[in-house]
Order: sequence, then C-alpha cells, then structure tokens
Amino acid sequence: MTSTAKTALNIAVLYPDLLNLYGDRGNARALEQRCAARGMEATVTGVDIGDDWDTDQADIVLVGGGQDREQRRVQADLQRRGDDLRDYVDDDGVVLAVCGGFQLFGHQYRGWDGEIMEGIGIFDAVAAHPGPKIARCVGNVVALWEGETVVGFENHGGRTYLNDGQEALADVVNGFGNNGGDGLEGAKIRNAYGTYLHGAVLPKNPRLADRLISLALERRYGPEAAELAPLDDSVALKAHAEALHAALSAGESPMGRRFA
Repeated sequence: MTSTAKTALNIAVLYPDLLNLYGDRGNARALEQRCAARGMEATVTGVDIGDDWDTDQADIVLVGGGQDREQRRVQADLQRRGDDLRDYVDDDGVVLAVCGGFQLFGHQYRGWDGEIMEGIGIFDAVAAHPGPKIARCVGNVVALWEGETVVGFENHGGRTYLNDGQEALADVVNGFGNNGGDGLEGAKIRNAYGTYLHGAVLPKNPRLADRLISLALERRYGPEAAELAPLDDSVALKAHAEALHAALSAGESPMGRRFA
C-alpha cells in the first residue's frame, strides 16, 4: 500500500474554540490539505468540553494554545481524558500539542497567579509562569529539528522545564524556546510532539506536517503506507524562508548567540 491509495485519517482537535491562540487550528487545515493533495481522505473533528469522544476515533490528536483562563476551563475535562490519552500515546498515537496544550500535556503548570493546574503527564516536564512582572517570551523562532530548521512564532509567559531523560523536540537557534535558558524547544515521546511554536506551525513546516501524517498512516495501515508521495511545497517553503529571515534578521538571539 502507498499513501496515494484510497486511505483515510481521522484528525481530532481538542477544545478548538478555547485553545486556538494565534490560529493553531490551522494545523488541522494543513494536515487536511496535504492529505487531500495525495488523494487521501481526512476527517477533522472538534472535541469540546463534555463531548462523548475517545481516542479510538483519532489517528492524529491536535491541541492548541490558550491563556491561563482558557487552560483552567479545559483542565478538568482534559484530566478526565488523561488515562485514554496516555494509553493512546503508549500505543504510538500521534499528537501535536502547542503552547498551553503542551503545558497541560506535561505534569503540571503553575499559572501567573500561582495556581497549580495538574497536567496529564504525557511529557515528563513541568511548566511555571514566573509572574506578571516578568517579560513574556515573544518573537520569531528558529530551531534545529533532525538537521533541518523549523520556524514559528512564540508568545508565552510560562516556562517549561524537561526532566532528565525527556527528549526535546528541537534545539533553539534563535528565540526563547521552552524557557529562554537551556536552548531546548518542545518535547517528544514516541509519536507525541509538544512545542511552543504558533503560526500555525505546520503550514510553514511541511516536513513536520508530513511526519505526523506518515506516522499516523503507519500506525493504521502498516509501514508500506508511511511513504508519502512528494508535493509541490513551493508556497510552504517560501513561507518557511520568510519566517526564517524574520527571525534571524533580529540579530541577537535570547540564547546569547549572534547570527548574520
């Protein structure tokens, strides 16, 4: 089987109206379009608080970012789904968790007012907001992922810290990343990816988008389905290049490295 055969994927977007900071729902649209361009069906389903949904209905799970207020609103419902989501990831289910979603997919997040929000522990990480008087991590980001650049925009007050043994998604070239200090961006475990990159991130990073699709196809249909037919990515790569230029033209990285 190849990815151009008549295959289908189900994409679930958790809390699409509450966790959609900086257009994170665009990640679902990017996946849907890249599947369609290869002759594959992709069904996108929004999962709201209280909905009757389980992970058996998903090949890819997306969750976006939100402010502390929105994270508090979804936290109890996410906790209710925690066991199922952990089992889904253990079974190689595909996840992309962005910003506030990334924080709640760790062990806990301490908000700007000191309130602790318990996460679901997909990533072995903790996050904390240092308080309203501390500057936010804002700007364009360049990071190295598997020898290539990923780009996006970050705007987060919380700082995420990975525990020993937790793999980062990428290494920061320009920008703050997880906390502005350790040079790491995001987290990865099995087929679950966490990141602070908005934008939405997938339209400007087609290789990352295709990685999620390929992993989902392999899990559902087997290894032969994971090989994707190439697409004309000229528009996506132009957006990537423009974001790369915007980030690097700022000059001094918060990580203390200077780029031309």
